[in-house]
Amino acid sequence: MTGLRIALIGYGKMGKTIHQIANERGHKVVLIIDIDQESELADLKDQVDVVIEFTRPEAAIENLTYCIKNRIPIVSGTTGWLHAYAEIKSLAEEHKSAFFYASNYSIGVNIFFAVNKYLAGITEHFDNYDIGLKEIHHTQKLDSPSGTAITLAEGIIETINRKNQWINEPSKKKTDLSIISERTEDDPGTHVITYTSDVDEITIKHQAHSRQGFALGAILAAEWLVGKQGCFGMNDLLKF
Repeated sequence: MTGLRIALIGYGKMGKTIHQIANERGHKVVLIIDIDQESELADLKDQVDVVIEFTRPEAAIENLTYCIKNRIPIVSGTTGWLHAYAEIKSLAEEHKSAFFYASNYSIGVNIFFAVNKYLAGITEHFDNYDIGLKEIHHTQKLDSPSGTAITLAEGIIETINRKNQWINEPSKKKTDLSIISERTEDDPGTHVITYTSDVDEITIKHQAHSRQGFALGAILAAEWLVGKQGCFGMNDLLKF
């Protein structure tokens, strides 16, 4: 693939890792929009092939809206704004723009999503197993629970009738799926799901060792998105 002209909106640890991997894959980051940078959204026009956005929930909707209205393909990994997803999707369809969203861009995590739903489907027939979910992230992560944990929880709730909702605290209600969130100094992301009965316990776990996997997935999504129209996610990219 010919090298892409990429804009990064958000230049924290993830943005810097994406920048590094983009360079390694022959792309060029031509614009960075961040609190410490002078560039603005209006500078994106006619300068970039695709935008990769990792910011804060309160900024994401404005960033997405601008890019979609101006038909600039955008890949977003910001979590915590999905109450507005239907509105953003409708906007992308109206403007025939290209939008890609995932709560987690790691290939391994997306395999983990599939394994999670498969295991949940099996235990639907064995209600003696109660389910718990724990997520651990670095202290700079502002949303809680993580978007990845929410995706895992929703996958379980879609598959198992005995769980009606997730809750971000311990719960004794059998219909609740508890998500326990922990924040430590520098954990890029750990997710653990347990199925516990009186006689045994089944545990599945995904632990990220660095941000490299997330950043590579975002670059792969950007490469895939250019030239398309519509709203997409990792299932489209990976053909799960």
